[in-house]
Amino acid sequence: MRRELYEMICERLSMLYSDGQGYELYEEGDVPEGWERAIRHIDLWNHNVEYIEQEEQWERPAVFVEFEPIRWNVLVGRVEYRAKPMVSLHVVTDWQGSSAASSEMRGKSLEVFDLLEAIHNVLCGMKGDTFVGFDLVESVTNHNHDEIIENVERYQCVGVKRLL
Repeated sequence: MRRELYEMICERLSMLYSDGQGYELYEEGDVPEGWERAIRHIDLWNHNVEYIEQEEQWERPAVFVEFEPIRWNVLVGRVEYRAKPMVSLHVVTDWQGSSAASSEMRGKSLEVFDLLEAIHNVLCGMKGDTFVGFDLVESVTNHNHDEIIENVERYQCVGVKRLL
């Protein structure tokens, strides 16, 4: 379930492009001129922003996928299990400056919320062979880092594990 979910998140986010005005989904060969990949780095979460000075540098915006502990429930003894796993997406962007009403940087600094909406539009309702109902349940904005902003978008789905 985790592998399928992670690979689908990566695939969908890799198809999200921006022209600086909005976001669209494109296949690799169909990207119009002037559009750039909206998410520049995708990886599994490993407390990346806490050790940003020690980490291998990664481009931003970046998304790190964290699988929170999963509690499986047995449906059919030793054959089928279900769970409602939580998946946190750590969306890391550069701080663009003050978002105060009088700031010249206000518009640029608030664009991060447009990116979060675009990510939600791409991922909401995903389903695969081992999970269904991928949907947003919580959003947290963390400004506790010097030059970056980390938004944590928590999703939940129903996961299935079957033994053959």
